[in-house]
Amino acid sequence: AGIQIANACWELYCLEHEINPDGTRSSDGNEAAKSDTFFEQTGNGKYVPRTILVDLDPTVVDEVRTGKYRQLFHPESLISYREDASNNYARGHYTIGKEAIDPVLSRIRKVADQCDGLQGFMIFHSFGGGTGSGLGALLLEHLGTEYGTKKCKLEIAVYPAPTISTSVVEPYNSVLTTHATMDQADCTFLVDNEAIYDICRQKLGIERPNYTNLNRLIAQVVSSITLSLRFQGSLNVDLNEFQTNLVPYPRIHFPVISYAPILSKQKALHEQSNVSEITSACFELSNRLVKCDPTKGYYMACCLLYRGDVIPKDVNAAISATKTKRSVKFVDWCPTGFKAGINSQAAVVVPDSEMATSVRSLCALANTTSIKDAWERLDHKFDLMYAKRAFVHWYVGEGMEEGEFSEAREDLEALERDYEAVASSEEPGEGEEH
Repeated sequence: AGIQIANACWELYCLEHEINPDGTRSSDGNEAAKSDTFFEQTGNGKYVPRTILVDLDPTVVDEVRTGKYRQLFHPESLISYREDASNNYARGHYTIGKEAIDPVLSRIRKVADQCDGLQGFMIFHSFGGGTGSGLGALLLEHLGTEYGTKKCKLEIAVYPAPTISTSVVEPYNSVLTTHATMDQADCTFLVDNEAIYDICRQKLGIERPNYTNLNRLIAQVVSSITLSLRFQGSLNVDLNEFQTNLVPYPRIHFPVISYAPILSKQKALHEQSNVSEITSACFELSNRLVKCDPTKGYYMACCLLYRGDVIPKDVNAAISATKTKRSVKFVDWCPTGFKAGINSQAAVVVPDSEMATSVRSLCALANTTSIKDAWERLDHKFDLMYAKRAFVHWYVGEGMEEGEFSEAREDLEALERDYEAVASSEEPGEGEEH
């Protein structure tokens, strides 16, 4: 999942920065673009993504090696192995992953050394797969050891959907990786496939959405999140700002993403979304990228990232209107809670995409206690299997100790309590040790 999302992101970044699939510049380029943030410029004028794509299974990386963007990526940044993790966290983290990690870290060092001022890392992976969960956690642990807490680590993680499942052991892998990365990741943006399927079906009219549709939508969101890192902007202009703006306590670092407008090309001909409409839409369940009911929880922080043709006066009016809604409740220790930024760079869409371009759009990042729904669902699925010790032998057989399961589950229980404490104005972790 991580590589396929990254692929969709680089496809979009290339369009936004006017870079061809072979890494050459298609024109003099955009004056406002800070292309060297995400791309390294080589001596012969080529732009090379500052990225590494890793998988224990060769299939997806081989698609990149032979695909449209094969000349864009540095060949040493495409790393794959012969044996996959078989949907098993322990294989990704302990056995196969242990063998794979050193070449990956040495490549990361090389790419990091090419940066003038390394701010941090963005890690794209799934929680449910063996490689995404196991190797993803192992990588974050090593980054923490090697680069310390000074370098920010943001995750974009595909979280198990409520009803769609790609493997029966997803709950195990997800709980184990969340526990392992709890103190490593600074900010984790969760997306679930079911929420995105529903958006593609309902908003874009795609009857049977495929992974390309899903990933292109995620890429639009990631583009908005990273926009001010790549173009002149005012809010979230560096990675550390995400933490400062969105994470009130270290463990409460799972903001929910919403995006608007999401319009098909047919609908776009008849609709023109103004600032108040897109702002209002971002507080509705149907525009959220993870299934959790926004009306149930309390907001702790909210970043509104507007892009395109937007003026401050309209933003202020839209925020004032939002504050009067009964469904948007803030915790009492954070009464204002809104941070807004405007970037004049309008959204770009891939030419054959189902999604229409829009002169203005909004990506809202909200740290809200309603994400507790998602953790409760996951924990419940974990408990159903673990009560029978189903599939546990596959993990123990790869060198994991059974005690890790209960330890990870207890950590997620504590996370649920942390969210309850935040909503009731206590400080998370009061009176208990994690």
